[in-house]
Order: sequence, then C-alpha cells, then structure tokens
Amino acid sequence: MKPFAIAGIQMHLNHGSNIEAMRQRIDLTMHLYPWVQMVMFSELAVYGPLLQHAQPLPGTSEATFQEMARQHKIWLVNGSMYERREGAIYNTTSIINPEGEIVGRYRKMFPFLPLEQGVQPGNEFFTWDIEGVGKFGILNCYDIWFPETARQLTAMGVEVILHPVMTHTIDRDVDIAISHATSAMMQCYVFDVNGLGAGGNGQSCVFDPAGRALHRTDNSEQIIPIEIDLEQVRRSRERGIRGLGQMAKSFRDRPADFPVYQRNFDTGYLDSLGVLATPRRVDEPAPTNVTTLQMRRSMVK
Repeated sequence: MKPFAIAGIQMHLNHGSNIEAMRQRIDLTMHLYPWVQMVMFSELAVYGPLLQHAQPLPGTSEATFQEMARQHKIWLVNGSMYERREGAIYNTTSIINPEGEIVGRYRKMFPFLPLEQGVQPGNEFFTWDIEGVGKFGILNCYDIWFPETARQLTAMGVEVILHPVMTHTIDRDVDIAISHATSAMMQCYVFDVNGLGAGGNGQSCVFDPAGRALHRTDNSEQIIPIEIDLEQVRRSRERGIRGLGQMAKSFRDRPADFPVYQRNFDTGYLDSLGVLATPRRVDEPAPTNVTTLQMRRSMVK
C-alpha cells in the first residue's frame, strides 16, 4: 500500500461565509505542498456556528468546494456546515473526490446539547475507500466522546478517522485526550482539526495507530501536512499496539455481552440524572421537563 498525504487546515473563521478564505488556504496549501492528496477543515468552517446560515444540500456552496477539489485534483473534506433538509437542520460534512464528485455526506450523530439546540442528529455512519490506500471515516466533534462511534467505524474497517471539531471551550484538553485515546484504543490514525476565532481555540493534533502524537499545533493559523502509511494500522491491529495489546481481536473474541446497548436496558439510574439542559445557578431550581424523559422512554420501548 502506498503512503497518503493529508493536510489539516487550522484557520481563523468568522460568523458568515468563510468560503473564499478557505479557497485561499487550499490554494496556498497546494502551492507549498503539491504532494498533498486530501485537505480537511474544522467543524462548521463553511459558515460558522449560527443556525441562520443553514443551507440546502446540494447547493451552490457545496458546488464551489466541488470546483476547488476538481481544480487541485484533491480529496476535500469541508469540515461541516449547517444543512437545511426537510424542515430540519443538520450539522453535515461533505466528502468530495478529486473529480469534484460528492461521494457522501455525514450528518453529526451527537449535536453538542444543550448548546447545539435546534440541530437534529444524524443516524448513519459514512465510510469510503480510496483505491490503493485504505478506508476512511468521519466523526464530527462531540461524536468521538461516545466510544461506540469509533468502535463502529473501526469494526467496519476504517483505518483513518477524520475528526473536524469546533471547540472554543475550556474542555479542549479533554477533547484532545479523547482523540489521543481513540487512536490507541482503535489502532487508527486520528486527524483532529479545530478552528480559530469563531471556529474554536485551535490546538489541532494528529495521532497514529500506536497512540503517538505526530503533530500538535498551538492557537495560530497552521497548515498541517502529514503523510500517513496505512500499513502501520494493519500491522498494529495484527501484531498489537507497539507489539503488545491486540484490542480489535480481543473485542472480537469477547466472552461478554453488553446489555447497556439493548434498547430496553434501564436500571433507573440514567433517568435519575434529569433532563439534558443548560446548568443553572446553584440557588435556582433544576429544570423539570417530564416530556423529555417520556420521549426518551418511548424511544427505548
């Protein structure tokens, strides 16, 4: 298998269209690093985090990225944008091939509630093969905090997880730790790309299938070109991470079932945590929303 070069773009983003600024970063990337084969951006890079900028897909914005991919003959992952679809809004990533074709769209499964109110969750994983290279998958920001998502992707054969994020908050260190741990537990590459300004507080990072950090940025604009070799993923999964733990095989051969994943599993504990809502001051009463609990219970019956 041949090596493959991916460039993550950590850039300053505004509320509103960032498309022309993204075009300039792509042009610069391909001028400086003409060997790059894929360019990826951070979550909500296209229009920023305001729902009012939600766009229909397919649409003119997506078509502009298709033209960029075709011009430079690269795979292009636009980070994501809010998509208006059938009366709902989704946080959607477009994956575009070097011919400028949309090979798929991934809709974020875990909107960052309660902050990402009004965004509907997706319910389908998306993976794709690059001939002669390997299998790729997408997890959008908060998705990776739920280990089931990365487990599902890697069980489907994914060897590189692209992880666009938009983290402005004081938990960025935890974000990074989870991405780092995912690379080791799932024995895969993880490209964790954050934005700046309206797009986040930076600190993008790339981890390899042995759980090693290949690069970590600060909070300045950076182009992150990394050449990867997916034979390292296969060797790690076959022989064990750093020649030791063979987690994929151990999980495959597990003697135990996990009843928590059954829809009707309920010890009463999860419901006791209350509704998913923005925290209040300690002297204010907790919000009560029986409807939310009833809805959740009805979904698992």
